[in-house]
Amino acid sequence: MENKKIRVRFAPSPTGHLHIGGARTALFNYLFAKKYNGTFILRIEDTDELRSTKESMQSIFESMKWLGLTWDEGAMDEEKEIGNFGPYIQSKREELGIYKKYADYLVKNGFAYYCYCTPEELDEMRKKAQLEKRPPKYDGRCRRLSEEQRKDYEKEGRRPVIRFKMPDMGITSWNDLIHGELKFENNLLYDFIMIKASGYPTYNFACVIDDHLMEMTHIIRGDDHISNTPLQINLYNALGWQAPEFAHLSMILGPDGSRLSKRHGATSVGEYRKAGYLPITMKNYLALLGWSTKDSQQIFEKGELEEKFSLEGCQKNPAIFDPVKLSWMNGEYIRKLTKEELYELAIPFMKESNIDLSKTKVNPKDIVFIEREKYKLLSDIPRLVGFFFKDDIDYDPESVEKVLKKEKVKDILSQIKDVYLSIPEKNFKEKIIEENTRKFSKERGYKNSQVFHPVRVAVSGRAEGPTLFKMMEYLTKDTVIKRIEKALTFVS
Repeated sequence: MENKKIRVRFAPSPTGHLHIGGARTALFNYLFAKKYNGTFILRIEDTDELRSTKESMQSIFESMKWLGLTWDEGAMDEEKEIGNFGPYIQSKREELGIYKKYADYLVKNGFAYYCYCTPEELDEMRKKAQLEKRPPKYDGRCRRLSEEQRKDYEKEGRRPVIRFKMPDMGITSWNDLIHGELKFENNLLYDFIMIKASGYPTYNFACVIDDHLMEMTHIIRGDDHISNTPLQINLYNALGWQAPEFAHLSMILGPDGSRLSKRHGATSVGEYRKAGYLPITMKNYLALLGWSTKDSQQIFEKGELEEKFSLEGCQKNPAIFDPVKLSWMNGEYIRKLTKEELYELAIPFMKESNIDLSKTKVNPKDIVFIEREKYKLLSDIPRLVGFFFKDDIDYDPESVEKVLKKEKVKDILSQIKDVYLSIPEKNFKEKIIEENTRKFSKERGYKNSQVFHPVRVAVSGRAEGPTLFKMMEYLTKDTVIKRIEKALTFVS
């Protein structure tokens, strides 16, 4: 493969956001190109005139960039492109007459024909096939229309489509790089529409023309396209072109074994980004959906996926999308971040939670970093450390009831407040706070837990959180005193 210049593409339809299945397909094409020093192309297939939108196209561009799937050729935005095989947006290619040229050639040479059947006639055809327990496919009635019949239909105002004339006999087969040899009997295939009545090409027609003209060597896509492949191979044959190699990726299922959908939670890349997943996590996790190394490696360092990926490691069986594993993996990658990296990533999530990062006397980077071991999502950060940046904190009712309402707590908080007041502000550091608190517990005959727990709830509003004395140091003496005083107002 090293001797052949690899060219692969990701060709999404801009009818919505980039979803998990599409992102996985894009990633595998990207990794395959990187592994063999090939070219990764992004082509926009907007032949669905009614559902394609500029907003969806832009969303796809943004999600690809966020995942780090940089393409070598293709559409960069609606107007800008890079590469010598453009346009890379199908609607622009249609405007140039690229598809019409090949459709006309196929009609002229007897490989395609004009079909004037109405939606009502096609529906009647389907119903008849169902009654006769036959596959509901077009019956070919327009294959041999005379010129006179065509003119009569056009006088009626019928607008034709152009259908491909599928061979009636024989078998279409190919060696799929994941599934092995796949075969389809031609008499079970159908005369698919190449050009719609609107003049727009269909998916099966346009992608073959584009893949050939853009010199694709490999087509890596989801296995929901397996049924399209024999149609496309016959089109390649009719045009006298060599078909590229095909590799069909396994389906992605939800944890319940059904096809991944919105009922399983977030399905678009943008939703995961907003929830606080790292792009490296998504890239790593998507790679494991239907592919693995021989030693089942789970976590990959930067550049490792590009080095280790191979189609041989792709599985035929469906992949299970596990949100629990994804969150675990995100936590693992968060813990690999430096203090500075974590802080930069936390900023937008803190701002979205209306947290003013300037409301602290200590370095906010230290505060964000203090709970690093507990973060699974970047969106966890405001919830876990937000109380450091607020004048008024919310007290968790359960923690108040279980901890602050206990016997002797009022006396303990009043007395420990005096201990903290006696510590000079410049000495209000973790080690000194801990020494003084432990000394107080021992001298007054309290268990450490009798003092530590009420202090924690009083200064943070909750029973769980960062290491107590480091937390108090970061809160600073003034804030600790104020919060203990506030807690004393509702302690029994």
